[in-house]
Amino acid sequence: MLPEQFTERMKALLGEEFPQFYDSYQRPCCRALRMNPLKAERASFLEAAPFSLREVPWEGNGFYYGQEDQPGKYPWHEAGVYYIQEASAMAPAAFLDARPGERVLDLCAAPGGKTSQIGAAMRGEGILFCNEIHPARAKILSENVERMGISNAVVTCETPERLAQRFPGYFDRVLVDAPCSGEGMFRRQEEARQEWSEENVEMCAERQDLILDSAADMVRPGGRLVYSTCTFAPQEDEGSVSRFLQRHPEFSVVPVSPQNGMSGGRPDWIRQPCPGLEGTVRLWPHRLEGEGHYLAVLQKEGSGVSGGSGFGRFGLQRGIPEKDCQEYFRFREETLSVSRRGLFLRFADQLYLAPENLPSLEGLKVLRPGLHLGTLKKGRFEPSHALALALAEGEALRTHAVSASGEDARAWIGGMTLPAEGEKGWYLVTVDGYGLGWGKLAGGILKNHYPKGLRRQMRE
Repeated sequence: MLPEQFTERMKALLGEEFPQFYDSYQRPCCRALRMNPLKAERASFLEAAPFSLREVPWEGNGFYYGQEDQPGKYPWHEAGVYYIQEASAMAPAAFLDARPGERVLDLCAAPGGKTSQIGAAMRGEGILFCNEIHPARAKILSENVERMGISNAVVTCETPERLAQRFPGYFDRVLVDAPCSGEGMFRRQEEARQEWSEENVEMCAERQDLILDSAADMVRPGGRLVYSTCTFAPQEDEGSVSRFLQRHPEFSVVPVSPQNGMSGGRPDWIRQPCPGLEGTVRLWPHRLEGEGHYLAVLQKEGSGVSGGSGFGRFGLQRGIPEKDCQEYFRFREETLSVSRRGLFLRFADQLYLAPENLPSLEGLKVLRPGLHLGTLKKGRFEPSHALALALAEGEALRTHAVSASGEDARAWIGGMTLPAEGEKGWYLVTVDGYGLGWGKLAGGILKNHYPKGLRRQMRE
């Protein structure tokens, strides 16, 4: 099951502990999800969720679910009520400790689990940049940002070097969940085992050095950088952090006390370790309920104020005047009970609401510059699916409720129309109170505006 060279290395590193580590690969993987506090209250979620849930110790919104449960096929998933995420992978964003109003960067963000965790912590306040260098993965990232109802996120598809040139010293917090050799995922992913080699470990370590150098440039004085991997390789874990600290003495390790089965870093596993590596964190599949992970919390010397004067090299993004959004304002008056603050941006006929004080996006590859409001058409406005997923039930003047336990929810996700009575116009379709999509009522029929691409996914 495990690559021979990997097994020999781990046997040498772990010594008497190796049999426990090896035996963990014979146990089934733990399954977990993370409730989305942008959508649900913890107590009501736990009371109503039809799953067998147990708390993940290091993430207050994280829960293990039973092997028999299938939350990915439950309508709440499509409403963004939770994100299915491996439990150990919840730790890095938890230690990043992002807060409302800050400027935060998730540099290697796809598919979006940690981004959605950060976005939930920020509560829609501040600016969250989430970046992915590979276009196809960036598209998946953007889709997950939409599903989870994150309104203050800017999704980019750029190299770390290019972002560093644009945003020196800009971010309060930066997460680097680095591309790695994936040894911590061997139990879950056969592909990770098949692609593993010592040469790949070396290549990943070199790539991690470059990514971390770019990340360091973007952290403001006094800011926090969290580095994480899903591998056991010392060269990519303590080794990457130690090399980084040698190149960037302005950073130091913020020591983390091991908890809930975690262990400290192992400076004795690498050559020329920098001080403080024992304060980094390892997560082991034989010590806790989760897969293999590593993280280090690093702080940049100096002091700075969150939301300070740094706006990147190109100044602030300019929006369009409200007079150019009259179709949207008419829709809002007729359909919504709330208004949101932000910067209106228009790309072709698509209207977005970007975070206030957004730095200029000129010249960047941007997939999502904030909350997608919808399409400006001649004399009318058509709301986006993203807007529906960002709304709470009480924020729409007209709603049509369906139940996750009934047939209407699945029919709606599948693209079917529903019989309904009421005033003509746009309705927020909700499943158990959570925004699910838009319908337009006329003649006793609620026309389905659920995106066709998502309908096909549900049928599969």
